[in-house]
Amino acid sequence: MSEQIQLNISGMSCASCVGRIEKALAKVAGVEQVNVNLATETAAISGLALSPEVLMAAVEKAGYQASLPQEKPVVEVAQPAFYQQEWWPVVASIVLTLPLVLPMIGMLFWLDWMLPSFWQWLLATPVQFYFGARFYKAGWAALKAGSGNMDLLVAIGTSAAYGLSLYLWWDFAAQHAGHGAPHLYFESSSAVLSLVLLGKYLEHRAKKRTTDALRALENLKPAVATVWQNGLWLEVKAEAVQQGDLVLVKPGERIPVDAVVEQGQSHVDEALISGESVPVSKTLADKVTGGSVNLDGVLQIRASAVGAESTLSRIIQLVEQAQGAKAPVQALVDKISAVFVPVVLLIALATLLGWGLLTEDWVTGILNAVAVLVIACPCALGLATPAAIMAGTGSAARSGILIKDAIALEQAKAVNLVVFDKTGTLTQGKPVLQQVSRFTDEADTLQWAASLQQNSEHPLAKALLAYAASHQVATVEATEFRVVAGKGVQGKVQGRSLVLGSSHWMQQLGLDLPLGQIKTGGASVSWLAEQQADESYQLLALFCFTDELKADAVQAVKLLQQQAIAVAMLTGDSKESAALIAQQLGLTDWKAEVLPGEKAAAIASWQQQGYQVAMVGDGINDAPALAQANLGIAMASGTEVAVSASAMTLMRSKPSLVSAALQIARLSYRKIQQNLFWAFIFNVIGIPLAALGYLNPVIAGAAMASSSLFVISNALLLQRWKAQE
Repeated sequence: MSEQIQLNISGMSCASCVGRIEKALAKVAGVEQVNVNLATETAAISGLALSPEVLMAAVEKAGYQASLPQEKPVVEVAQPAFYQQEWWPVVASIVLTLPLVLPMIGMLFWLDWMLPSFWQWLLATPVQFYFGARFYKAGWAALKAGSGNMDLLVAIGTSAAYGLSLYLWWDFAAQHAGHGAPHLYFESSSAVLSLVLLGKYLEHRAKKRTTDALRALENLKPAVATVWQNGLWLEVKAEAVQQGDLVLVKPGERIPVDAVVEQGQSHVDEALISGESVPVSKTLADKVTGGSVNLDGVLQIRASAVGAESTLSRIIQLVEQAQGAKAPVQALVDKISAVFVPVVLLIALATLLGWGLLTEDWVTGILNAVAVLVIACPCALGLATPAAIMAGTGSAARSGILIKDAIALEQAKAVNLVVFDKTGTLTQGKPVLQQVSRFTDEADTLQWAASLQQNSEHPLAKALLAYAASHQVATVEATEFRVVAGKGVQGKVQGRSLVLGSSHWMQQLGLDLPLGQIKTGGASVSWLAEQQADESYQLLALFCFTDELKADAVQAVKLLQQQAIAVAMLTGDSKESAALIAQQLGLTDWKAEVLPGEKAAAIASWQQQGYQVAMVGDGINDAPALAQANLGIAMASGTEVAVSASAMTLMRSKPSLVSAALQIARLSYRKIQQNLFWAFIFNVIGIPLAALGYLNPVIAGAAMASSSLFVISNALLLQRWKAQE
């Protein structure tokens, strides 16, 4: 069975680094798939018989550093300490560079602020070799690994400008014996390094914002829990709580684990988990989710899921998985990045030779070549996709929408038909007894039916019992109770031999049902009959059950139709019941009496008509259809099988979230496209301008830093998004 290992990677600076690490890891025996994310500085590796030590050695051989994640999920963006907390090198570099750049500004006003050559060299040298040392180290590591990266381009470019200045200083001194001052380019090398350092520092801070949702989820985990042990309430670490432990939660405390309420009543705030802003009332036997806040009552809860099995842990895992994934469009970026740095080096060499040989102005040739090297840094290309995915999936998670992987984003943008399962998705999934019709003068038919059903777990049985309780009808003992599979139940109540079940069963028993005389309105029905002495049956009563629409079901359909998305319904219920729900929703496209094994075929039939189908369901019987659909969307209130078969999960059982899920997916994919467009445009326009001499190295450095910040800032606009329900 394939296993997965995640590594933290440090030392990456651009898309070329991503490609090189992926290639190095892919060569390790047993590795089947590798996904390196520049924004989170992580690598996800899957395969057989993987050794973390061997994988880390492969990364280090490629010129980078690798480590295993800590036990606590790493939600901070991994970055060298230089960017993480030591902001002073950026400030110091800028302070040393300003005296070199200010004379350039003074020249615009015919002011001579130029420093002596010695002072220019004194200011530029620490910027070049101390604050810029990281570029030399990373560039040298890339060269040793037989490739190139952003750091190599910066190191070569700034070294060329610095070296040119030294040569001009020495040549001028030799020819003019100290009289006058040459025009040097120390300001270009220092300004480029300072701008790149500033850009990377700001980029790191912006990248941290893309993981806000993940950090918020991680912070929901309480540190301690109050557990009943040895006859006492004891405070223990939350991670020490075991399944089955009894836990006490006071008002204002976070619920430490997934559990079931055993005693007490309270309102619980589940906003950061499900996106639901209204507190939810919890009482005996209700489920509560770890990480939610107990507001106003004392609860005693029995732990049902702890550790990695808890809802919160699974949410964090899904969000991390989505944020670390690559969209299919990223494949194009990876191909370009693989040859990007060598091509840029060739363009820079061509620029140098072109200017030098054609104009004999080798100084200008060097400066233009430096500008090419600096502006071509592929930082923005590497950040374009992961920044948008992280911001989009994070915003979706805050609204209770979990996106499993980046492929779902591309699938969602093409969806033009949403197919809803009916029961539990569009409807409450809890039948309600709406109508009782008696066919005899017996007044106790409701009591007999309820007594017969008290041993059944069928949803219709629970609905009948709830109706009886609301009408103060007490049950009595039922004997010889038996479930007749697919038909109903039978037994004896107060000496009467009773059967309760479907129309088909009643007809098999020889009863003539008065179907034409009673309007059931598409409801599910159960008939109560009594066996007579001659073994014939007498009809006693008819019970009509309806499954009510969820409060936002009609709105859910309207929101999708407003987005020009067709809506259909799929159900195993009767045609009459399906027709009633379809009429209430205004649907004309629906399929009823579809067996569980036929649901996937029904989805396939819509696909054959040319539709890109999103299937929304919550049950085990929906799993094949969810897998068959172009995009599977599961309600988290449903079964684990349904959730695992889907690409998106809605943490609230609200069908109106479907349109919001499709909307944020389309917006995220659009941001990926926009970011890639701008990242390419910066290079496509900038490199020729630099080669032709229209950009000096300082402006090129500023443009390069701006491109990365622009891409991240554009992605962060997704954090403004809020689900419309």
